[in-house]
Amino acid sequence: MMNCTFCRGVLDISGQVTRSDTCPYCKRDLRCCKQCKSYDPKAYNQCREVSAQRIMDKERANQCEYFALRGSPETAGRGDKAKEARKALEALFKKK
Repeated sequence: MMNCTFCRGVLDISGQVTRSDTCPYCKRDLRCCKQCKSYDPKAYNQCREVSAQRIMDKERANQCEYFALRGSPETAGRGDKAKEARKALEALFKKK
């Protein structure tokens, strides 16, 4: 489950996202940079994947080989790892 970047509609996606897939609510492209887990407006070329080709229009469908939909099973649990790491650091530096 994830939300569309553009309209915040709840999407239940299973399987691969193709270039022709669109949001059922706003009809915007799903396979675009702004829907990708690597999209970061503050990163170089607005992408955390350093090997990815530069894509000028971040809101249009593309064929980036590094595309992974935000909220997909391969990206799930990322927040849990950060919480676990934070908890471990707090335990390490906890005053006794």
